[in-house]
Formats: sequence, C-alpha cells, structure tokens
Amino acid sequence: MTWRASSGAAVARQRADLLERARRFFRERNVLEVDTPALGHFSASDPNIESLRVARPSGATLYLQTSPESFMKRLLADGYPDIYGICRVFRGGEAGRLHQPEFTMVEWYRQGFGLDAMIGETVAFVAELLDRPALRDAEQLEYRDAFQRFAGIDPFTASTDELADAASADAGLRDSLGPDRDAWLDLLLSTCVAAGFADNRLTVLRHFPASQAALARMCPSDDRVADRFEVFYGALELANGFVELRDPDEQRQRILADLGKRHATARPPVPLDEPLLAALESGLPECAGVAAGFERILMLATGAEDIRDVVTFAFDNND
Repeated sequence: MTWRASSGAAVARQRADLLERARRFFRERNVLEVDTPALGHFSASDPNIESLRVARPSGATLYLQTSPESFMKRLLADGYPDIYGICRVFRGGEAGRLHQPEFTMVEWYRQGFGLDAMIGETVAFVAELLDRPALRDAEQLEYRDAFQRFAGIDPFTASTDELADAASADAGLRDSLGPDRDAWLDLLLSTCVAAGFADNRLTVLRHFPASQAALARMCPSDDRVADRFEVFYGALELANGFVELRDPDEQRQRILADLGKRHATARPPVPLDEPLLAALESGLPECAGVAAGFERILMLATGAEDIRDVVTFAFDNND
C-alpha cells in the first residue's frame, strides 16, 4: 500500500475540464443541477447490484446510494423541472480495471423525451465532453439484431442451453449460471456482442428484453422489449438510459420480484423503497433518464486503459 495518489495533476486538470463541459452542456439546455443524499434508508433492489451499508450507533442501517435515481424521481414528482446531478455513488464488490466501489455518476432526467430524443442527447453529451463532434454519428442497433450479428443467436427464442453453447461455456460455468436466462444474456453481451462493436465510434444498443427492463417502461409497440438503451465506445459501456416506468403498481411488482430473486440467491435483503412508490403514486411526469459513468468517459479523454489511472486514490481488488 502506498500513500501516493493513483493519478497526477494532469489527470485532475482534465477531470476539471470535463466537469466544466458537463455543467455547460446542461446549463445550455436549461437543466437544473440538484444535490441528492449519498446516504439513504433505501437502496437498489436489483439483485445484480450490491449496496454498501452503514451502521448507525443506534443499530439502524443506512445505505450508501448506488444511484441518485430514487431521490431524483421524487424531485420530479414534487414538481422540479428537468434535472441533473453529478454524484458520488457506491457499489459493493466492484474493483478492478473498469470498476471502483466509489465512482462518479452523471444522471439526468428530461420531461417529455422519448427513446430517440434521449439517445440523441446522451450521444451529444459524450461527444461534447470528449470534444469529438464526429462521435454524434453513432451506430444504433436493436438488441436482438446485435445478438444475431455478433453472437449468432436469437436472444428471444434461444434456450438457456443454446445461450450457454453460444458462450462456449464449460461445465463449471454452466453449473454457476444454471437456468438464469438473463445472466447468460449479460455474459454474451459482455464477451461476444459488445466485443464486436466498432472500436472508434459510439454504439447504441436499444430495446433490451422485457426481463431486463429494470425501471424502464415496456415499448408501446412491442411488449417483449423495454424502452432501455446503453451507449458503448467500442466494448466499453458508458451510459444506461430508460424511458421511465411511471406505473406504481407495476414498479412495486418489479421490486418485489427483485427482492424474491435476492432471497433465492442468498443475497442481502434491502427494504422496499416506499418513498419512491409514493412518489409514483403522486404522479411522475412523462420523462426519460440516463446515468453515465464519468470516470469511464475520462478514461477515453486521457487514453487510460484502467479506471484506477483516472481517480486520485484507487481501491484495488483486495479492498
């Protein structure tokens, strides 16, 4: 262990420049910057995301936030206009070349935006931060088409055995993932599909399967898919966005399903986010939202291959 910084002053200057560009981007679009808590009584129910817990002297548990999403949606339901935040967020079990347990997320919400408008603005955001106007010419791929092109398989009709075959999975991996269809799709996305994306431009993957909707609404014209997208540079994921789900009953069902999966896989439970559901009951305006990984964009700006080279004090795999 060293006392020295993981990156130097030159990277800090580039970081400051990108933060200034980000704020200018939103200021020009009349999007209001908001501040949300890093600690909360609730956290993400997603079984693939682990929260870091903080024990209060009273014994009560608080959660370091994995995203400002719940708080920002509560602000929108309370009458706020279009908003953005540049937030420190936290996730357990994440450290390595592309992950840190603490990182910076840029998240924003635009009222009245549909999928195409939100994709266009996200691409423009990345292009402006990197000062590369040509990046606005992003390739857009449907999730299904991308899997057929780069993995040679239809993600909507293939069996889990066929997905495992497409991943060239050995017996150990097959036992580990078992019948979890979405886990196989995530594996194929990271190892086969994203690896096929052009390495000198942005690629937008859109219309994820309904089973991976998270907090997105279903596509009005095809309920097999969700109005969710991700933006990549080469194989590097930069941003994840949705046209937001506004139905409180459906959101409650999804959260309860997540909690059931957490229980079935022996993951730590999290409490039901009742304030979020109450905000949806009150009325979330029609909107779309995006979360972008700021350090990953900074990696592209600096040419870094490891996220630890663009943070001041990095965690390693043993922390």
